[in-house]
Amino acid sequence: MKKIGAIVGAAALALALAACGSSSTTTNSSAAKSTSASGTLTGAGSTFAAPVYMQWGSELSGLTLNYSPVGSGAGLTALESKTADFGASDPPLKASDVATLSKVGTPIQIPMFFGAITVSYNLSGVASGLKLDGTTLANIFLGKITTWNNAAIAALNPGVKLPSTSITVIHRSDSSGTTDGFTTFLTAVDPTWKSQVGAGKDVQWPVGTGAKGNAGVAAAIQQSPGAVGYVEQAYALEHKFTTADVKNAAGNYVAPTLASTTAAAVGLPVPTDLGIQVVNPPGATAYPIVSQTFIVTYKDPCKAGVPGGASSATALAKFLDYGLGAGQAILPQAYYAPLPPTLLAKSKAAAASLTCNGSPITG
Repeated sequence: MKKIGAIVGAAALALALAACGSSSTTTNSSAAKSTSASGTLTGAGSTFAAPVYMQWGSELSGLTLNYSPVGSGAGLTALESKTADFGASDPPLKASDVATLSKVGTPIQIPMFFGAITVSYNLSGVASGLKLDGTTLANIFLGKITTWNNAAIAALNPGVKLPSTSITVIHRSDSSGTTDGFTTFLTAVDPTWKSQVGAGKDVQWPVGTGAKGNAGVAAAIQQSPGAVGYVEQAYALEHKFTTADVKNAAGNYVAPTLASTTAAAVGLPVPTDLGIQVVNPPGATAYPIVSQTFIVTYKDPCKAGVPGGASSATALAKFLDYGLGAGQAILPQAYYAPLPPTLLAKSKAAAASLTCNGSPITG
């Protein structure tokens, strides 16, 4: 059995990535069955990306992946403190992140895939597809809209019988890339949110109850009638949540689906450091709250002194090679979107540039 960190539980993986956490002989694709790697690899960070990384680890025969889904901020801290071979972060590196990591080695961020951040709610009698725009959503999380039959929500949903149930806001309590993605959207679409709260992995929430990780937020929503929160789509699927259709930049209300997530990445600008970020994309069919996710490591993990040395550097190279190769094909099973071809080529080139003590890493 793989030594992989606990995450959303067997139900989520059975739903979306059926073999996750199983022995390395259980795979989802014929391509994966012939893939092997040796050694132990330690990663930490994004709960958003955790189901995928755990699945990819289980696909690589001979590789032991120890992955801790502790949130993007804690993942970068683990990389900086040399307790992880890679950090998993959803937001791109900030200048302050680069400065901190550069004290250890030269950091590199490699885009891996995309996923939708759903607005999930627990509201008896109201099906999926409740329409919400950015301002109304911001006002809910600002505590200005406190009941589900508020006039602002009702105006967006004519014909829907909305109960007078009080709204319970659920948000992340840990340093989170999912929080960064959600608050970046609210900052882009609502001036009040921008001035009063802003965007980031950690923000001062005006109202609500905090829960740790996507799994924690999902569980809290499930247990709280009238609750609303933001969770990655795999977790929403696991808990059979109802989710909102959110108004996009083109003025259309769009459900979080694989197709609408893929549409959000079309035409995305790619900076030289690959620090991409999806912010309320312009496409007519694009879902507006989508997050990218990165593997962050050092250009030369061996010189930086990552935990496993040369053995882990080789395992990391194999893991990246699989994730940016055959691993892209299994992403749609969990409603994550693969990288578009041009960006995928850039990610592969970045992964191939890793060295160990100045020499190319060979598997």
